Amino acid sequence: MTAAAFEEIVADFEFMDDWEDRYRHLIELGRAMPPMAPELQVPATKVEGCASQVWILPRIDGGRLDFVGDSDAMIVRGLIAVLHALVAGERAEDIAALDFQAQLARLGLDAHLSSQRSNGLRAMTERLRAYAQDAA
Repeated sequence: MTAAAFEEIVADFEFMDDWEDRYRHLIELGRAMPPMAPELQVPATKVEGCASQVWILPRIDGGRLDFVGDSDAMIVRGLIAVLHALVAGERAEDIAALDFQAQLARLGLDAHLSSQRSNGLRAMTERLRAYAQDAA
């Protein structure tokens, strides 16, 4: 189970030779993502453990997960877009069992993100996993 949109991002990353290009692509993914409505950026949707401001609001529709998210940091918005490509439209039970770390490792992010951003990414994946487990 990996979404076609995520596979496309993996292919894009494999095609790019250097990390500056990958960072630019990550920022472009974040820019292309629709902004989260300010009224949804509340303490209940804030993801703790991130160096920047991050909000994620997951929801289940017909047994499938989707979410809106946002951040005040463009690279983090890009990471949210990557997570959205990975999980949006997938079944809650599949997301609950998903090895986020292994899937994201396919992008090589683990070696190129600061420890603070890695911790933030882990906090975002845990928020999505917990929501999916509760819904499954």
